[in-house]
Amino acid sequence: MTAFSLTFPATAWALEGFGPWALVALRSALAALLAGCCLLALRVPVPARAHRPGLAVVAAGVVVGFPLLTTLALRTSSTAHAAVVVGLLPLTTALCSALRCGSRPSRTFWLAALAGAAAVVAFTVQQSGGALTAADGFLFAALLVCAAGYTEGGRLARMMPGWQVIGWALVFCLPLAVPAAALALALRPAQPTVHGIVGLLWLAAGSQFLGLVVWYRGMALVGVPRASQLQLAQPLLTLVWSVLLLGEHLTVAAPLTAAAVLVCIAVTQRTRG
Repeated sequence: MTAFSLTFPATAWALEGFGPWALVALRSALAALLAGCCLLALRVPVPARAHRPGLAVVAAGVVVGFPLLTTLALRTSSTAHAAVVVGLLPLTTALCSALRCGSRPSRTFWLAALAGAAAVVAFTVQQSGGALTAADGFLFAALLVCAAGYTEGGRLARMMPGWQVIGWALVFCLPLAVPAAALALALRPAQPTVHGIVGLLWLAAGSQFLGLVVWYRGMALVGVPRASQLQLAQPLLTLVWSVLLLGEHLTVAAPLTAAAVLVCIAVTQRTRG
């Protein structure tokens, strides 16, 4: 969660020097190179054919979809607002897991997850003046594709090491990421800044690779539904970073909403399926 909580502030920094399309392609390409070096160094065999459709879902949701949609949203949305909206991700991931893997969390689990989701929806509507914005649309779409990628990755992590799941998903995207980055940079050349470069490097190494390595490992150990609810802590951590790193000013509703979802975490982690 610490790695993921820095994703939105790092994206805001990276957007100072790179356009949104170039940023997404570059972070994917750099992360894929890092993952590819690890796979080559350890001589990891290519995944079995049966695992490749699942890896394609991980790539589409986690490597491409979520980074692109959230980056587009952060052009007009504050990191604090985006972080709280993404507080819905645990619920959507738990729902995807129930549909895809047949997991059956308890009624108490669902009540707590729904309570946390309701707090996030109320915050979003209140912050948007009663109407959703285009940025909110990007964020809600990002929730759906990311939940699918997390669910499929958690399922695969029971059959192969979690770091290989995200590693191969990144490598499979490399043939698309490199030309996409070249085209995006040709259309909108980068204007590198210190913040921009630091943000890009963190997104590639921390958010796109290392954070997902331990995340998929955790989901394999405790199950997708329970692990997903730990992400309810991410908005609160991101709010802290948005103040410390970006100097954003929070409304009273933001920390109150984040605190409410933390209570929901405690409940979901005490339940059993």
